Order: sequence, then structure tokens, then C-alpha cells
Amino acid sequence: MSGLATRRTALAKGAAGGAPETKLLPAKPDIVDASGVFEGYASLFGVTDLAKDVVQPGAFAKSLATRGARGVRMLFQHDPGEPIGTWLKIEEDACGLRVRGRLNLAVGRAREIHALMREGAIDGLSIGYRVTKAGAERASGRRLLHEVDLWEISIVTFPMLPAARVAAVKGVPPSLAETIRKAAKKLLPGAVPAAA
Repeated sequence: MSGLATRRTALAKGAAGGAPETKLLPAKPDIVDASGVFEGYASLFGVTDLAKDVVQPGAFAKSLATRGARGVRMLFQHDPGEPIGTWLKIEEDACGLRVRGRLNLAVGRAREIHALMREGAIDGLSIGYRVTKAGAERASGRRLLHEVDLWEISIVTFPMLPAARVAAVKGVPPSLAETIRKAAKKLLPGAVPAAA
């Protein structure tokens, strides 16, 4: 999984005016109900991802104020030719970027993803953005993302941040979601938020 989990689209790592980037996060969507509605974390604050990037609290504030949830696209695997739904709510909380979205079940690919999410076969969330303000920690080699321009959030197979996932899918027994959360906590202690 590490080869795929470290997948990242980044044409430049510059802080200001850089190229679009994608961040694959391991926080599973929470709930996917029969109508395609689900929740989860698309990004977590203070957690170092596989590319040594750390999103800071408030990094999405300016972008969300400008675009709002409806201005951020929902894609499959960061493919602009694969829009699959809309974001109903995107907000920063103490843990990270909490999202609530609806798959458009009139779209064939969205129906497939819906079925896979309800089975737990696909549950990764990943952000697509452009860095507008960042800093570096020379000793650790980490890049601290202070401000990003959020363009899209994708449902993905392998997230860059292993805790960025759909936390729950409505209609799935709570025991499955809890089992997934417990496994993620064992893999990444302290990186997985509590159930909402």
C-alpha cells in the first residue's frame, strides 16, 4: 500500500503561487445513507502525512469564505472528468476539515462508489488544492501548510493522510464503522478523530 498511498500530484512545492496539489488523507467517511449522503474528515490538523506536509488550523478558512461548500468540487480519484456529487457542508473544527456530501446517484460512477462505500471497500478522502502560504521545518523536513486554496475533495482508494476517511455511511451497522476506527487508531495513534 505504501507505493500507492504516497501518490501525490505536485508540479511544484513552492509556498506561494505553486501548482495544484492533491493530498490523499486516511480518514474514512462517516455515514453513507441510501440517498448517498456521507460525512468524514478530508484533512486533519497537525498530522504529518506521507509527504511530510502538515496542515495547520485555519489553513482552509480564506478559501472556504470565498468559495463555500458549493464551490468545491466532489470528484473521484482527482479526475476532473469524474464529478460524482456535491458538498453540502465543509467546515474546519478542532480536528480538521469536516465534510458532509451527497453522491449524485443519477450518475453511474456515483452509484458504483456508493455501493463500494457502503461495503467499506472504498473510504479515502483527499484534498486538491494550491498552496498559498507555507513554511518549512528544516530539522524535520516537514512543510507546514498555513493557507491553501481548496479546489476539490475526492473520494479515493488510497489517501495520502491515512486517517482522512469517510467516518460513517448511513445504513451501515455502527459496529463496522467502529471496527474501522479502532483499526485506524492502532495504525496511527492520536491521528484519528473520535466518532462524531
